[in-house]
Amino acid sequence: MAPPDDMLHGSCLCGGVAFHAAKPDASATSACHCFCTMCQKFHGAAAGSYIDVAIDSYVVERGAELITEFVSSEKGRRGFCKTCGASLYWRGLDEPGVIELSLGTLNPPWTGTIEREVYTETKPTWVPHAGV
Repeated sequence: MAPPDDMLHGSCLCGGVAFHAAKPDASATSACHCFCTMCQKFHGAAAGSYIDVAIDSYVVERGAELITEFVSSEKGRRGFCKTCGASLYWRGLDEPGVIELSLGTLNPPWTGTIEREVYTETKPTWVPHAGV
């Protein structure tokens, strides 16, 4: 059975953590690629790709005890599965009502658009421009 259209579902690589959250309002600018060097290190990739959702709609269905938060700066926390290391989210302390879920964790995969790219000054030169 497919998840309802108003919900996002996701999990980590090992399947130990599963979660769901309400999709953001269609009028919101919610999906982005972050090219900051912390996201590059956290994801082991050129960028972290996220979707902003209301934190009060974020529900861990399974594996809450497997989620560890890393204090990556005075501004934010990064959640990951302590079993498989999958990066699950970024949580900014200046926006307590929002959690940014890693797009790569979503089931089914994200099919929406990326509305913005941030920290493009540290975007690796080997990444082609996406036209965003």
